Amino acid sequence: MPRPKILVFQHVPYEPLGTLDPLLKESGFRIRYVNFSRQPELRPELDKYAALIVLGGPMNADEIDRYPNLRTEVEIIREAVAGDMSVLGICLGAQLLAKALGGSVQRNPTPEIGWYDVELTAAGETDAVLSTFAATQRVFQWHEDGMRLPAGTTHLARSAASEVQAFRHGEHAYGFQFHLEVDRSLIERWLTVPDNQLLLRDEGARADPDAIRRETEASVEALQALSRRTFSRWIDRFELSPRRRHLPSR
Repeated sequence: MPRPKILVFQHVPYEPLGTLDPLLKESGFRIRYVNFSRQPELRPELDKYAALIVLGGPMNADEIDRYPNLRTEVEIIREAVAGDMSVLGICLGAQLLAKALGGSVQRNPTPEIGWYDVELTAAGETDAVLSTFAATQRVFQWHEDGMRLPAGTTHLARSAASEVQAFRHGEHAYGFQFHLEVDRSLIERWLTVPDNQLLLRDEGARADPDAIRRETEASVEALQALSRRTFSRWIDRFELSPRRRHLPSR
C-alpha cells in the first residue's frame, strides 16, 4: 500500500521543513514540495494528500501583485480547511491561513528576530497540540508582521510584540508564528543569507547576529525536543480526522 503523502508549500529555498522533515518520514509519510519561487503558476490538487503544510518566507502575505501565488495559496488553504484536512501554517504560512479564514495581516511595530518568550492562553494550556509548551516558552522567531484572527478561531499563544503567536481553527488546522522547525544550521543560514541582511542591519542591536548565535547554543537543543513533542502531537491527530469530503480537483 502506498505511503500517505504530505503537500508542502515552500516560498524560498532557505525555509524548508527543517526538523519536521525527518519526523514526517519516520511517521511513514512521503513529502511533495511545491516551490512557488520556481513555479509560481502551479495549482496542485489536494485530494491525494493527508495534510498541507505552508512554510515561511520573507514576503508579506498581502503582496499579491508581486507574488500572485499567494492568492492561489489562500484559495487552496481555504479548500483544505473546508475539507477538514490537517493544515499547519508556519510564520508566513500561519498568516496565509489566517487570511484564508477571514483574518488579516499587518506590520507589527517591533519585529521579532531571534529568541523570544511566548505565553500560552488558557486555551493553549489545554490544547491537544500546544500543551507541550510551558506557560511561558522560549522559541525562535523571524517575522515583521502580525495577525488579527477572525471569529471562530481559537487563540493559543501570544508574545509581548505579537498578540497572535499560535491559533487553531476547528480540530485540524494550526498556525504558528514562531519557528519550531529550526536547528543550528538553519538559524545560521538565516543569519547569513543575503535576503536577510538588510533587515538585520535595520534592526541593529535588537537582532544582533552574534547575540542570536550565543542564545542559539544555549536554547536550540531544548527547542528541538519541544519541536519533536509538539509536531508529533499534530501528526498523531491525522488519525482523529473524520473521513474528508472529496476535495475539488484543479
